[in-house]
Formats: sequence, structure tokens, C-alpha cells
Amino acid sequence: MRVLARMKRLTRRIARALTAELQAVGRRGRVRPGTVIYESFAGNGALCNPEAIFRELLDSADLDKLRHTWVLDNPRATRGIVSEFAGDPRVRFVRYRSLAYYGALATSEYLVNNATFPPEFSKRPGQIYLNTWHGTPLKAMGYDMPLGAAASANTLRNFLAADFLLSQNPFMTEQMYEKAYRLRGAFRGLIIEEGYPRLDRQLIDQAGLRACRARLEEAGVDIGSRDIVLYAPTWKGSSFSSPDDDARALVDATLELQRRLGTDRYVVLLKTHQAVHSFAAANPEFRGLLVPNDIPTNSILGITSVLVTDYSSIFFDFLASTRPIMFYTPDVAAYSESRGTYFAPGELPGPVCATLTELAGAIVASGSEATVDGDARVAQWRERFTPWDDGSVSRRVVDIVFRGRVDGKRLRSISDDGRTSLLVHLGGMRPNGITSSALNLLNAIDHDRFDVSVVFGRPRSRAQLANQSRINPRVRQFLRSGGMNGSKFTHLRRRLAERVGHPTSHRESASQGRMWDAEWQRCFGDSHFDVVVDFSGYTAFWATLMLHSPGGARSIWLHNDMAAEVNRVIRGKRRMRHGLRAVFALYGGFDSLVSVSESLNAVNRVSLSGPYALAESVFRAARNLVDGSHVIEGLAVPLSALRTEAETADAAQGAEATHSFDWARELADKQGTRWFVTVGRFSPEKNHARLLRAFASVYRTDPSVRLAIVGYGPLRDDLLTRVRKLGLESAAFVVGPYSNPFPILAAADCFVLSSDYEGQPMVILEAAIADLPIVSVDFGSVRDALPTPTIHVVAQTDDALADGMRAFLRGEVQRSTLDVAAYNREAVAEFHAVTMGFTGARTRSGPRLW
Repeated sequence: MRVLARMKRLTRRIARALTAELQAVGRRGRVRPGTVIYESFAGNGALCNPEAIFRELLDSADLDKLRHTWVLDNPRATRGIVSEFAGDPRVRFVRYRSLAYYGALATSEYLVNNATFPPEFSKRPGQIYLNTWHGTPLKAMGYDMPLGAAASANTLRNFLAADFLLSQNPFMTEQMYEKAYRLRGAFRGLIIEEGYPRLDRQLIDQAGLRACRARLEEAGVDIGSRDIVLYAPTWKGSSFSSPDDDARALVDATLELQRRLGTDRYVVLLKTHQAVHSFAAANPEFRGLLVPNDIPTNSILGITSVLVTDYSSIFFDFLASTRPIMFYTPDVAAYSESRGTYFAPGELPGPVCATLTELAGAIVASGSEATVDGDARVAQWRERFTPWDDGSVSRRVVDIVFRGRVDGKRLRSISDDGRTSLLVHLGGMRPNGITSSALNLLNAIDHDRFDVSVVFGRPRSRAQLANQSRINPRVRQFLRSGGMNGSKFTHLRRRLAERVGHPTSHRESASQGRMWDAEWQRCFGDSHFDVVVDFSGYTAFWATLMLHSPGGARSIWLHNDMAAEVNRVIRGKRRMRHGLRAVFALYGGFDSLVSVSESLNAVNRVSLSGPYALAESVFRAARNLVDGSHVIEGLAVPLSALRTEAETADAAQGAEATHSFDWARELADKQGTRWFVTVGRFSPEKNHARLLRAFASVYRTDPSVRLAIVGYGPLRDDLLTRVRKLGLESAAFVVGPYSNPFPILAAADCFVLSSDYEGQPMVILEAAIADLPIVSVDFGSVRDALPTPTIHVVAQTDDALADGMRAFLRGEVQRSTLDVAAYNREAVAEFHAVTMGFTGARTRSGPRLW
């Protein structure tokens, strides 16, 4: 099994590498004027709005020099369109994600897509991208969906890369583009509000509608003179175990509806979602029921008498007719809870049926004269959602995009909402102080004054996903996935430059510069930000990418004594030596280098300014924020609630940690013991070994003392060994990790810190919120860690730390406190000053914001 898993991983890596090389080869060619590439549903067919625009262009005498490329995933399944244009030298077809595909995608002047290009796509200078999308939404989209940020990542990226977005109506513009996908203030192109080109055929192409009926007959659908009832549901994804199961359920429903309606007047046909069609087409049971995928949907709608759908946007197109719409939603409650819709069932322009019996009755009843109320509601919906679908939409869209004729057209810009735009790189989203500080900052920023976006790698672990869920809901999220464009040779040069501490090749080499510019475009489209912040500050890749933002003030955060971090030992190696030196070499491109305390700023200014020729004025300070409510809520949780989590952690760690059952019970009961606690990563710079030696000295004279070292990291086993050698098995406990360590702080008596160095020690702020006395060894940033100097600071020796702990036992160390609201107000002001005030950044509407 292990060998098989390795083989699968190797296969995936080879596939990714091959894709990257294909992309790189394609991007070596120049953009060719007068070329157009079309893609619908990832090559599922020549369909939807792109197909309507394609035919309009072919029929336009003034644009007959254009050359057209259609993307098809399976040309055999779409042989109708291939045969139709086999003799036309202007039209060619390429297979999705082939070498020819990447070449056409990289070199076509015009790009037309009704969904999304793949994650590796990056628009090049000279290309014009029209995204037509594929429907006005009824079901929730984008950030309105559960876990919408992750599900929408590639869609958001495509929208922001587009020069034009097509909108069927104002509702789609406002609800989907502006709100659901958070494009207001970020999208720099134009929204075309002229209706949908695909409806032109449905409304005026009578010859095409006759051909559509004939095509159905050829596919084995016996229509005769009967009225067509078209069942066109959406794909619910996780509602079924797989698309194959979805297809099975749909055919059962179609056959049962046909049985209930009889076969004299109606024929029930099934139009599946793109994700289901291949499964349905391969099943012989669907013959005579299934609408072939290569027949345009709007041609089918043009010959349909009654439409039955659930949550699909297809019904918005059908509004353009005066024929009945039925909604079959047996799972409406569950679907509303899991996905959500923009309209309640009672608002919809047609009967909403929970059973097939109800549905069949409603279809039969629709054969009689419609009620006045029904007519009025449909008329209102038509006026609201298809006001401009008049059969000439394709011509108007072609006028705008291909002819540049914009006078009198309905175009909207949403690029400026008056706020300062801010992009923050959050780092790896792992549970650490940087992540906590970033999340606190995102909650404290005034989102009415700042349009905030964040970027990070797609989270994988449960902890990363939990941290992502804590991001303020008003923040736009860019989840970077996929790899950079460019050949492996180009990337090898980049990595070698980083390895030797010379990552500035991105400025000195034209090819490297283009590669980084393309990566910015791939991740953020045409977005521009007033302020760009690398809040993590630990990787040359992200620092370089932030330096390729097109304008704006640029800041990078220094969360530690960075020169000391270079030599930090991780699992026996100095793993950050090369990476951090590459970051240091990039500091000169930033407007400000921000340490997280004034004392730390002084340390970093001394150690970094000379070796890297940095002006002292670029070194700034801004304290991290603390999430006081999160800490207070955690402190209120009883210690007993952590025992289940402790048992789970112990089981994962093995027999070494089985004593944790005792420490949790003893800490809860106390019974004459006094507890010291520390929280932090089990790594060398935290110097827990010194803490254990000092505690052993105290324990020898006072057996009532106890110590809990809470955290996680590579030195866990080493610390457990030290506990045994010092004879502290019944007094010192190495425990964790815990998602909520604050109940331990609430139960403990004194917080103690033994680090060799820290950035801004957030655990000290959290200990102050818990009203604990604090004893700490002396390091660069400890003395201004709290607004008031209540920390008992001692020298960095075993004896001094032991004396500090005894001072607490004698009652000589006062409790520390923190006014969280006042502290965060000052910290936010510091953030504003270092990211914007230093460079003179302003809102688009004019005045400074501080």
C-alpha cells in the first residue's frame, strides 16, 4: 500500500510538471492579433453564451478575418460542431489541457469563457478576456455558500482577470458579482449588462428550433406532436454520493413523471447538469430521455412547453417565453440549509412541488388558462430578470468587446468604492503567534474604511482550516493553488538564486521578472492594492510576489530577532539559514520593515541595516493585536473539558505521555499545590530546558510546586527525557497541543517564560488577560511586551530564573493585567501609521484615514 501511494504521488507530480512545461511552451509565443479562443464548461461542448458570440462573429462581415479556436474535452462526443465547421479554415478545435490548448490559451487575443479557465491560467499583456458566466443565480454563490471562500477561489481569480463580465440583469450584477464574489472595489474591468447572447436563438432562430427537434429525433427521442416537458435540475454535488448516483436518481424521477402524465400529450425529457451528463450518456437507460449535450440548451428551451427545474438558473432564461415553469424541490429544507437560495419558494414564478404527484397535477393544470396572479408574477420576473433579452444581445456584446462601440451600451464599473484597498499575506495559517496576530488584526481593522483582502496557500490540515474559519467574514480571500508558470529550468535558476542569498534576479533578469509578474496576475488578476503587506515575512517566495504588486505601499513584518532566527536549530539543522537570508536580500524593495515592538525594532535595525544597506528610516514598529474576547471565552471553559482532548493527544503521543491524566486532575483540584505554566512551541529558542532546570531547583526546596509546559513541536521527546532525568515525573508535565490552552492559564498561579529571544510574545498578553503574575527571563522585546511594566524580569540563567519563581512564591510578583480595548486601539493606529502614513497612501476618495 505504501509503495502504491508513493507511485500515485509520483504520478501526480509528473503530471503537474508536464502541465507546467506545456504551459511554458505555449507562453513562449507572442499574442496573435485577430484570434479568439472559446471554452464552455471546461470543454464540455460548444455551448452557452460563447457559442452564441462565436456564431455572431462568423456572421459579421467586418470581422470575418478573425480566427476561432474551440476547446473540447471530448471531440468524439461533440462531433456535430466539429463536422459543421470541418471545411471552414477560420475554425479549429483543440483538446482541453493539451499542448495545443495551452498554446491557444497563451497566444489568442480574445478569451471567451462561460465558467473558469484552470488554475494555471494567467492572462498575458495584450489579451482581452470576456467571461460570460452561465446563468443568473437562484442558489447561493461565492461567499454566500458554506465554505464559499475555498469553493470560489478559482472563480474569483478568473473574474478579477477578466476585462469584461457579462451580466443578464442588475440582480446578477449586484447579488453575484458585487456581493457574493466580493468584486466591488477589486474588479477593474467593465460589467456588460445587456442580457444573454444565448437567448437569441431561443427567441428568433426558428430554423434552428426546427433543426433542434429533428436532432432530438435522430438521438432516439420520440417526440411526435407531443408537448415537451423538460426536466432540468441542477447538480447538488454532495447530496448524492457521486454523479453516477445523481444520474440514477434523475432517470428514476423522469420515468415516474412520464408515467404519471401518460404518453398521449406529453413527453418528458431530461437535461442534466454538465457534471452529470457523461455518466448519464453512458447509461442505456437514458436513451429516449436524455437531451444530447451538444444541442444548445436554449434551442431546447425554445421548443419546450413546460420547464421543470429545482435550483438551476435555467428558469431565468425560460422567463423570456410565456410558458409555464414548475419547481420540483422535495429536498428544499435540506438544500436551503446546506447551500441556500436567494429566493424563498413562495416568491418563485411558478408552482413549487414537493412530490411527483403534485408536480404532475401542476403540469396538467397549466394546460388551462393561467390565473391573473400567475401572469402578473411572471411579468414582474421577466421585467426584472430578462429585460434586455430581445434577440439582439449577441450583436451588442460583439459591438462592445470586438468593435469597441460602447456608446449607448449598458456598462457598469465597480472598481472604486472609496475605501483603501489592502492585501495581507497571512503565512501558512498554522496555529502559531503569527497566525493569531493576523486574525486579530483582521477583526480590528475598520472594514468600512478598508477593503481588505488576504492571501495564503490552500489550507490542508484541520488546524489550518480552523484558522481559516476565523477570518473576518468581510475579508476577501485569495487561496493560492497550483504552481508558477515558467519552465523547470527557469524555476531552477530562481531556487539557486535564493539558495545563495541572491533572490534579486527577479529584478535583474527580464525572464524572471516576467515570470513573477505572470504569477501575480495568475493569483490576483488585474487587481491593484493601495497597500500590500507580507505579514508572515519568513519566505522569499511570498516576499518576492508581494514586490510584484503593480503599485501601492509595501511592508514586510519582522516578528522576531530575525538575525537570531537564521541560526535557529530545527530537528538538528539550521533550516531557515538560506531561506531567511534570501528574504533579507529582498528587504530593500519594501517601503517599511515592521517589527512588532519598539525594542525589537531596535534589535533588527542594528543587526540588519548595515549588512543589507538599509536606511534606518525604513525600520518601523507596530505591535500585534490580541483577540481578548477569544481569550476570555477560552478562560471560561472548565479545565475538565480539556480531558477528552488530553486523552486523544496522549493516545497519539504514546506511553510517554500517559501521566497527563494525573496532571489535569491535580491542576483542577489544586489541594495545596501552586502551579507555574508556560505555553509555546517545543523548539530550541524557547529554552524549556532552562525552565526545567530552574524549576527542579525550586522543587527541591518546595515540593508543593508544579509546572505545566503546554505546546507542541520537535523537542517534545527531549523534554520528557529531561523531566525523567531531573526526577520531576510527579511535578512537571509536558502536555498538549490543545486548541484552547486558556483553561490551563485560568487554573494556574503564575506564568513563566524562558525564551532566548521572542518577537512580541503574545502569550504574555494572554497571560495578562488571565490576570496572572508573570516571571520572564530578559530578552530584547520583553520589557515593552505590556503597556505597564509588571513583568518580573530576570537574567537568562538557571539560578536567576529559579530566584524569580521563588519571588512569586514569596508574594513579590504582582499580577499583570491588560486593558484589551485600549491596547488594540493603539496597535491598530500603529498598523495604519507604518503601512500607509509612512508612504503617504490615501483612499481613492482623497483624505488620509488617520
